[in-house]
Amino acid sequence: MTIEIVQHSIDMLWVMLGAILVFFMHAGFAMLETGFTRSKNTLNILMKNFLTVSLGAVLYFLVGFGFMFGESFFGAIGTDGFALLGRDDMGFFVFQSVFAATCATIISGAVAERMKLSSYLLLVVVMTGIIYPVVGHWIWGGGWLAKLGFIDFAGSTVVHLTGAIGAFVAAALLGPRLGKYSNGKVNVIPGHSIPLGALGVFVLWVGWFGFNGASTLAADPTLVPQIIANTLFAASAGVLSTAFYTKLRFKKLDASLTLNGALAGLVSITAGAANVSLISSILIGLLAGIIMTEGVRFLDVILKVDDPVGAIAVHGITGIWGTLAVGLFETSSGLLVGGGASLIVVQILGILAVIVWVSVTVSGFLLIVKAFSPIRVSNEEEIAGLDFVEHGSQAYELNDVFPGISTKTEGFAQRLTELGKATN
Repeated sequence: MTIEIVQHSIDMLWVMLGAILVFFMHAGFAMLETGFTRSKNTLNILMKNFLTVSLGAVLYFLVGFGFMFGESFFGAIGTDGFALLGRDDMGFFVFQSVFAATCATIISGAVAERMKLSSYLLLVVVMTGIIYPVVGHWIWGGGWLAKLGFIDFAGSTVVHLTGAIGAFVAAALLGPRLGKYSNGKVNVIPGHSIPLGALGVFVLWVGWFGFNGASTLAADPTLVPQIIANTLFAASAGVLSTAFYTKLRFKKLDASLTLNGALAGLVSITAGAANVSLISSILIGLLAGIIMTEGVRFLDVILKVDDPVGAIAVHGITGIWGTLAVGLFETSSGLLVGGGASLIVVQILGILAVIVWVSVTVSGFLLIVKAFSPIRVSNEEEIAGLDFVEHGSQAYELNDVFPGISTKTEGFAQRLTELGKATN
């Protein structure tokens, strides 16, 4: 066995471990979204996450991977490699396929508690099949932004900003949850389990070591530890800055925002995890926590876009910050380390291009779907909860009670049993 074969085996093992960690992040997304929303929608959120990763993987195999990494058509889109025809890089495909589903999952939390499951799944189809792959081709597949020198190591823009813009458009078109805004006031609709949300954040944090670390696509003994250290420090700094900032801003240390502070740090370091120093990673994370906190308030209070889990601010606003931060702190060409302004100009151009592409395609698609059928559940269905409406069952043996309306429902299995007894 040659040294080259051994090295290839080690590299592939590391990338596959990274793919497994990124896949495990879906458990984190599911727990985070579940905990930050009401108990009557738990099954719906769990099913959305399971269906997203399953549908996304198949679609990415059939068309998405080809659009993303196929032979480039004028730097805009890939044109071959569909269903892996003519490709033998299975390991690379597996790693990229779990990324694709992650992008679509970001939308799930922002549209929680009010979007029809069928409409959401249609959006997953276009996100994983064409919208995300086009962005990926521009930046990772040798497209026009890559040729300009745009840097996004592991996906602050490709994955997180793309998913967040889709989430923003969908949430804006859906409108807020019932009771969220009334008489000019923003009403808090608390999630049912912060412990579940915290578990989700810890799972995502662990998964992110694979998300960023395995994006080297090799077990590089010098680069991988640096990337994982940057990832750890940015997330830690995001937690600390959010905790102290919310204590200063609101006189209380806000738990849900602090949890999202970890994710803000993680999203913000993803673009430059391999390109910035440890000190820079801490600065990026510290600013990310503050930017995310104000971003949540801006979306909620000023724009009145209802995002139950804060996904748009966490993945979108701090995704933009992380991409810009590369232009500021990149060790050889960042503006603040003597590299000049050329890189940050390219970074800004890439951000704007992705925002325009995703906004136009997602809004156009949803407006077409909306013309044929409502994409939002009825008021009665929203009050009753999507668990019972979409799935005929409940996650817990408890009831959500609203003023004057009891939503007590029987489990689906229990109703089937009673129906059988009545028949006999």
